[in-house]
Amino acid sequence: MKIRVGCELVYNVPESAPIISKVALRTSMYQKTLDEARTLEPQTELHTFEDEFGNNVWRLMAPQGKFSFVYDALAEVSPEPDPVLPELDKHLAQDLPDDVLVYTLPSRYCQSDLFVGDALEMFGAVSPGWAQVQAVCDWLHDNITYEAGSTPATTSKDAFDERRGVCRDFAHLGITFSRALNIPARYVCGYLPDIAVENPPDVPMDVHALFEVYLGGGWRTFYARHNQPRVGRALIAYGRDAVDAAFATTYGATRLETMRVWADEVNDTPTLGEPPND
Repeated sequence: MKIRVGCELVYNVPESAPIISKVALRTSMYQKTLDEARTLEPQTELHTFEDEFGNNVWRLMAPQGKFSFVYDALAEVSPEPDPVLPELDKHLAQDLPDDVLVYTLPSRYCQSDLFVGDALEMFGAVSPGWAQVQAVCDWLHDNITYEAGSTPATTSKDAFDERRGVCRDFAHLGITFSRALNIPARYVCGYLPDIAVENPPDVPMDVHALFEVYLGGGWRTFYARHNQPRVGRALIAYGRDAVDAAFATTYGATRLETMRVWADEVNDTPTLGEPPND
């Protein structure tokens, strides 16, 4: 299945300042990037590199005034929903690969060390592994209210105490409870089209956050907010939490004025570079 994904970000830059952005698709077994284009206005020198997690990073100096950039890509993804594998068990800590160990530790937004007691009380009786993570997602879906406007400073503890958040907070809480149960978990962001969704949300599309846990020798996908497998996701970045996978990091007084995101199934081969018509 082919999908067109991308975004347009428009900034007000009072004084020339750096911007670091992660909006480009990364290399992944989940997808194949067929074509991509980027447009900067005004034209600005762009440096790209891979961070320690293998995410594609843009680094640039935004000129003073109005500045915008567009990322537009065509990708091939599976037409099937993410698999459900309830038979998968939890790994013992001593059996985890070296590069997975970091995802068992607390991080800035996922303070799993503060959740050990709650995690054991709420989910300790559930069979370790897939069933335990699914029980976490069930609880989050039933008890955390999706509410637009959560601030970037919200931690998993804040969202848990307030019982509200956006997809980023649902992902952070899923990660936090999983790590508190000694299941490695990482934060993932990407483009998520509304394919096979019975009642698509009547709000502008945004970059979506979800989480993955390490079970059965591989990373498995969970959607804490939607609490059901989805079709067509395209991976941008992953890391310990939202700090490692932020779509943009700005410096100085730079302010994001508008953001537009698209993610749709396509049957033809579109011309990339200009935001698609609504």
